[in-house]
Amino acid sequence: MPPNSSTSASGLTAEEIGQRLHRLLPRVEKPGRYSGGELNQVVKDWDATALHTALVFPDVYDLGMSNLGIAILYDLLNRQPQMLAERVYAPWPDMDSALRQAGLPLYGLETKHALQDFDLIGISLPYETLYTNVLTILDLGGIPLLASQRGAADPVVIAGGHATFNPEPMAEFIDAFAIGEGEEVMLELAHAVLEWKGSGRPRPDLLRALARLRGVYVPSLYDVHYMPDGTIDRINPAVPEARLPVLKRIVPRLPPPLTSFVVPYVDVTHNRIPIEIQRGCTRGCRFCQAGMITRPVRERPVAEVVEAIEQGLAHTGYEEVGLLSLSSSDYGDILDLVRQVSARFAGRHLNINLPSLRIESFSVELMDLLQGESSRSGFTLAPEAATERMREIINKPVSTEQVLSTAREIYLIKLYFMIGHPSETIDDVQAVADLSKAVLAEGRSIIGKRASVHAGVSTFIPKPHTPFQWVPCDALESIRAKQALLKQQLRGPGLKLSWTSPEETQLEAWLSRGDRRMADVILEAWRRGARFDAWQEHFNHGAWMQAFETVGLAPDFFTHRERPIDETLPWDVIDAGVHKSFLTEDYLWSLQGRTRVDCRERCFACGILPKFAALRRAHPGEVWECPEVRSPARPAALPVEAA
Repeated sequence: MPPNSSTSASGLTAEEIGQRLHRLLPRVEKPGRYSGGELNQVVKDWDATALHTALVFPDVYDLGMSNLGIAILYDLLNRQPQMLAERVYAPWPDMDSALRQAGLPLYGLETKHALQDFDLIGISLPYETLYTNVLTILDLGGIPLLASQRGAADPVVIAGGHATFNPEPMAEFIDAFAIGEGEEVMLELAHAVLEWKGSGRPRPDLLRALARLRGVYVPSLYDVHYMPDGTIDRINPAVPEARLPVLKRIVPRLPPPLTSFVVPYVDVTHNRIPIEIQRGCTRGCRFCQAGMITRPVRERPVAEVVEAIEQGLAHTGYEEVGLLSLSSSDYGDILDLVRQVSARFAGRHLNINLPSLRIESFSVELMDLLQGESSRSGFTLAPEAATERMREIINKPVSTEQVLSTAREIYLIKLYFMIGHPSETIDDVQAVADLSKAVLAEGRSIIGKRASVHAGVSTFIPKPHTPFQWVPCDALESIRAKQALLKQQLRGPGLKLSWTSPEETQLEAWLSRGDRRMADVILEAWRRGARFDAWQEHFNHGAWMQAFETVGLAPDFFTHRERPIDETLPWDVIDAGVHKSFLTEDYLWSLQGRTRVDCRERCFACGILPKFAALRRAHPGEVWECPEVRSPARPAALPVEAA
């Protein structure tokens, strides 16, 4: 371990924290979560490094170690001579209690420095139910929970990830949000903090400097005004540096894939080499936030992916590779890629995993390349809705015959559905059971009783920056009735049903659709014991209901009312790159059951390409351009009406 002689704000040196951990860790579950020392970790000399960053994934180590975003930023920062990055994960409740009883702060895994000794805290927020864990981490790290209470000696707390496309519920706790893709903006943030660190200027000067960076939202520099009915009247920037809205960041060309991953001592969710083959999606599913906020599509070349796998195997020893994308089978050269990987690594027992396959682009040839003729099993398909009428509403125009014909080629299958879609009837829910049984019958006609179907049924949440952002959530009573029907129908040999608790769905909806006032609810729920809200065994619905009552906010205001098209939405401070007029039109199309084809086939002028026109000019051929926009027969900025 490098020299760690300085005493932290907690009164303990890193060496003392490490020594006490040796006595504490044998008393907690999976001590390997908290020890560090894994293969490929990066340990730099603390005292010889100017900027110290803690990268935080606010969930248990087992999940956080599989997060590609944290791994990319860890590698990126540690490549900078003046900077170091260490990892921090949410301690499981037993470790939380043990740290508090021992008087130990939360710390970075690499050198055991207390969290409050870092200059920059970078928090990944891929989903909303991590919010109370953020407060636990800040509290255990000795950092003031409220951004307004932090001074010059406190770390700068930033957050990024898909959940931050509505940053308002966490606005009181986060100094700055990095909106969009982090590979470039993370270094810009780090350099800004490093420059401020040696300047002696007050903290507000740093916040204004951060706001000048493209894609950075500093919530304390905006004033939010409310109407008497609780809706937002207006959002005003308080200083010239504060943009409104803040346009997300994208990288024009995906950087080379990470190949040297930290290899954990304990079993984690995904023990594999994750290689992102494509970023973005062109399908336009109306319920899917990720598909809207990650546009435009960019693909990595096949040769780059194959070489990354070779390097990843050499650095980690893994025997599985995940080819990651929102829709892996939509990757333009997916068959060629799988063929080249199979040929290059023949005889090395490499398992190729494509975790996201679409019925529309799934093929028998792809299936056979992945698993072979003798092992057509274990695939997951997502029709999302069980009737063609509902699939037209959500813009997933897959015919029932397509679902069944695909099922004929697969013996063991998992189907993903969603209930609670706009305009859904009980007949549409019954169709989930009917389609699942029909798929099972297809499998049994081929291999008999060995065929099985697992129906995973989640509940729709209208997410920000999607065409459904204005619609209300389904009522709890309605969700329970629909789930009861499915539980009664989907039972017996070969059938399995899993579902999401209506109360857990309700929480995610509050947090994803809330405004800045939700911060008081989050803080109060945390004080009442809310922790690990994404884990069923720890979810405390009562704490949240009590928090709403204490704060004086009505939960249904955020979830169970239809929002007018012209209402100012909390997330209007963020520009995800897709025109609000496009989302409006697509919502109105959904009411008519009108669908859009994949926008690789036809451009619908969503707005993403004009907003990043400068990047397209600076990096020709690196940002994907749709053929409609390139066509000389059509205008470069195609009006929505013309589309």
